[in-house]
Amino acid sequence: MNYGLTKLPLILLIAFLFFSCDVTRKLSENDYLITEQSITSNDTLVTKTEIYNQLSQQTNTKLLGFPLKLQIYNLAQTKPEERFISWVGKRKQRADRLTSLLSKRQVIQLKKFWINVNTSIKKTGEPPTLFDREKTESSLGKLESWYWNHGWFNADADFSIQKDSVNQTVKIDYKVNPGVLYVIDSISENIESAAVDSLYQRIKKDNRVKVGKPYNTDAFNSDRDFMSGYFRNHGLYHFEKEYISFYADTLGNDQKINLELNISNRRVDLQDTLASIPFKIHRISQVNVFPDYDGTTRKVEDSARYNSTNIYSFGDLKLNPKVLSNFIFIKKDSLYRDIDRARTNNRISETRIFKYPNILYQEDPRDSTGNGLIANIFLTPKERFSTNFSVDVSQSNIQQFGIGFNTSVLARNIFRGAETLELSGRGNFGSSRDLSTSNDQFLDILEYGADLRLNFPRIIFPFSVQSIIKNTMSPFTSASVGFSTQQNIGLDRRNLNAVFGYRWKPKDRTSYQLDLMNIQFVNNLNAANFFNVFRNSYSELNQISRNNIDQVNPEFLFENNEGELDLIIPTGTAGFIRDINTQTINLSGEEQQTASSLIERRERLTENNLIVASNFSYDFSTRRDIYDQNFSQFRGKIELAGNILSLLAGPLNLEQTPEGNYRLFDVQFSQYVKTELNYIKYWDLGGQQVVAARAYGGIAIPYGNANSIPFPRSFFGGGPNDNRGWRPYDLGPGSTNAVNDFNEANFKLSFNAEYRFNLFGSLNSALFIDAGNIWNVFDNIDNPAATFDGLQDLSELSIASGFGLRYDIDFFVIRMDLGFKTYNPGNEGTKWFKNYNFSNAVFNFGINYPF
Repeated sequence: MNYGLTKLPLILLIAFLFFSCDVTRKLSENDYLITEQSITSNDTLVTKTEIYNQLSQQTNTKLLGFPLKLQIYNLAQTKPEERFISWVGKRKQRADRLTSLLSKRQVIQLKKFWINVNTSIKKTGEPPTLFDREKTESSLGKLESWYWNHGWFNADADFSIQKDSVNQTVKIDYKVNPGVLYVIDSISENIESAAVDSLYQRIKKDNRVKVGKPYNTDAFNSDRDFMSGYFRNHGLYHFEKEYISFYADTLGNDQKINLELNISNRRVDLQDTLASIPFKIHRISQVNVFPDYDGTTRKVEDSARYNSTNIYSFGDLKLNPKVLSNFIFIKKDSLYRDIDRARTNNRISETRIFKYPNILYQEDPRDSTGNGLIANIFLTPKERFSTNFSVDVSQSNIQQFGIGFNTSVLARNIFRGAETLELSGRGNFGSSRDLSTSNDQFLDILEYGADLRLNFPRIIFPFSVQSIIKNTMSPFTSASVGFSTQQNIGLDRRNLNAVFGYRWKPKDRTSYQLDLMNIQFVNNLNAANFFNVFRNSYSELNQISRNNIDQVNPEFLFENNEGELDLIIPTGTAGFIRDINTQTINLSGEEQQTASSLIERRERLTENNLIVASNFSYDFSTRRDIYDQNFSQFRGKIELAGNILSLLAGPLNLEQTPEGNYRLFDVQFSQYVKTELNYIKYWDLGGQQVVAARAYGGIAIPYGNANSIPFPRSFFGGGPNDNRGWRPYDLGPGSTNAVNDFNEANFKLSFNAEYRFNLFGSLNSALFIDAGNIWNVFDNIDNPAATFDGLQDLSELSIASGFGLRYDIDFFVIRMDLGFKTYNPGNEGTKWFKNYNFSNAVFNFGINYPF
C-alpha cells in the first residue's frame, strides 16, 4: 500500500478542519455569524424544510458540516485596492521596480487584475450570514403567516438568541405557539353562471377542500387549478382561475369555518363599461390548417378537406391531408378543450417536420349564439434537409485514447406522410497502447459504421390497431438497418443489424416500445487473433503447456527472450487445443477443467452470432420536467430470441450440428430469454442538494438451440455508469477477481447511491457508493466462484466508493469521478479497504449523470 498517498486525504481534512474553526476571523467587532437556527412548535422540534425556508436569513451552506463557500469567500481581501496600494508602498523601491519591470500602465492593469481576482473569489464563495435583528423579527411574521395559511389563525412566534462573544457566533431559537387548528364546518356555493354551476356539480366531490378538514391555503390553490383546468377542458374557452375565490367566515364559530365558494361571471369591457357576462360552453365550428405558413400574408393557392378539417396551402400542398388531419386533435363540432390544443402542439412537434405550431382561436362571426369558435392552426415547415456533426474523445479498457465523430443527414417528409429518413455515420480512431512506450503506430484502432433509419408518425400493421394504440398516444413506427466494423485490433468484428418496431405513449409519463424484429449478425473476421487480445486466457493456456512440456509438440513452441518455451499464436495454441480435445495430451483433473473452460470461452467469443429477437420495453417516470429533482422512474424490458427460427428449423430442414443444434447461414442461432429491471429514485434536499439512488437487475437464460448467451447480449460490470471502482469488463464474475480480459456473464445486480451538492457556480460535486457484480447462472459455466448458487452469493457484491466533480454547461454535464475499491470479494485474505489509495483508484470520465 502507498501510505503516503493514503495519508493525503487525512492531511487535507485536518487542514480543512483547522481553517473551518476560524470562519469569523474577518468579522467586524459587532458582527455575529449565525451558525444554527432551530424552530420549535409546542416544545417539539420542527424538522420540515418548508417551514425553515420561511426564515428571512438562512445559515451558510455546509458541505459535510463545513462552510466551504464561506471559507472561499473569506479568501478574498475586504479592500483589495487599498491592500494593493499599501503593498506597493510598503517598501520604498517596490513601486520603482514594478514600474521599471513592467510599466506604469501595466502596474495599473495589475491592480485591476488583483481587484477582479478578489471579486471573482467573492462571487464564487458565499458571504457570511450575519445576525440582523430586523430580519429575525421579519422571520416571526413569515412563520406566523405559514401557520395561518395552514389553519392556525392565532399562531404566535417569538425568538431567543445565544451569543458566543469569543467566537462571534450566534444561535437563534424560534418558538411558535400555534394555538387551535381551525376546521371547515360548512361549504356554501355562489356560482353566477349556470354553465359553470353545472360543470362544478360533477367534480366538487373530487376537491381537496372538504368539510371536516383543516383550513389550508395550498388546498384552495390546488382546487382553483383543478376546477379551472376542468372547466377549460369542457368548453369554457374564456374561463380563468382568477374568477374563483373563497371567503372564510370564522366569527363566533368556536374555531369552525363557514366557507363560501364564489365563481363570478366573466368581466368584459363594453364601451367603457365593465359588463358581467355568463360563461358559455363553446364548440369548435371550423378547423383551418395552414401547413406552409411563413409569417407573411399571401394568397391561398391550394386547399383540401379531410375529416372536416380545412387545409389551406400558399403553394403546392406537400403533405398528405389524411396524415396532417391525424396530427390535429381539435375537431369540428367538438367541445373546446385545452388538452386538444396541447396534444396538437406536442404531436406536431414530435414529427420533426414543423417548427412549434401557433394555434389561435376566434369567435365565429357566423354563429348568432356566440358559442362557436374557429381554430386556426399555423404551421411553419422546417428545412427539407438538415445535417449534424459532432466530435468526442473517449477512453475504455481497449482504448488508451480515442477520437470519434458522428455525422447525420436528415430528410423530412419523404413520402408526403411526415416521414423522416436519417442517414448517420460514425467513426473512431484510437490507440490501444501508450505512445511513450511503443514504437508502433499510435492510432492502431479503426472503427466505423453507418445506420439508415426511417420513421413513420403512425403504426404500420396489416390491420388497424386504433382500438389499442390510439392516435392520442403519439404512435411511431421505425425501421432501421446498419453496420459497424472494427479493424486493426481484437477479433475485427463486423456487425450487421436490422430493427423494425413501434413506440407509443399511453399516458403523459408512460411510454412503451415494441421491437417486433431485432436482428443482429456478428461476424468475427480475425478469430485467430483471440490469444493476442485475451492475454489472460493465453497465460493460463501457456502455463498448462509448460507444466506438460514433454507432451507438447515442439512445432507449437518458440523460445522467448528469457529462454522459456511458449506457445506460438495462433498455430501453436490451435495445435495444443486440438491435442487436448483429441486427448493426445494427458492433463491432470484440475488442468483439464481449466483447459476445457478456456477452450469453451474461446469458442464462444470467436463464434459468429445470429440473433433474431423481439423485445418489449416499459418506462414510467413521475418527473414533471428537467428541473424536477424529486421523482422516481421505473424501466423494464423483456427480450425473446430464437423462438421463430426454432419453430421453422424443422420445416426449413436447417443444418444441424453433431450436438443437435440448428444452424442458419452456417451460424448457430441464439435462443434465450432476457429481462432487465431498473429503478431510480431522487430526493431533493433543497439548497442544490440531491440524493439519487438506483437499483438494477438483469438476467439472460439460454435454452433450446443455445447453452450460453452471445457476447453482445451478456452483462458486464464496472465503468463510469456502473461500479466506478472498476473499469469496464474488469469486475467479476463472482469472486473470480476478473481472471479474464473481458469479463461477462448472464446475471447482474447493481446498486448505486449518490449525494450530489453544489460547490460553487456551475461546479457540482458528489459522493457515491456503488455495489454490484455479475455471475453465471443456468448456462454452461460450472466454476463455483463464477456462478450464483443462492442468496449466500450476495456476499460477493463488490463495493466501490469515491467522489466526483460535475460541471454543468446547461445542455449537458461534464463528469469526472474517482472510484476506490472498497470491498473486493475476489481478494484473498483482506477484502475490505485493500489497496484503498489514489494509486489504485479508477478515473472515470462521462457526459451527464450516471443515472
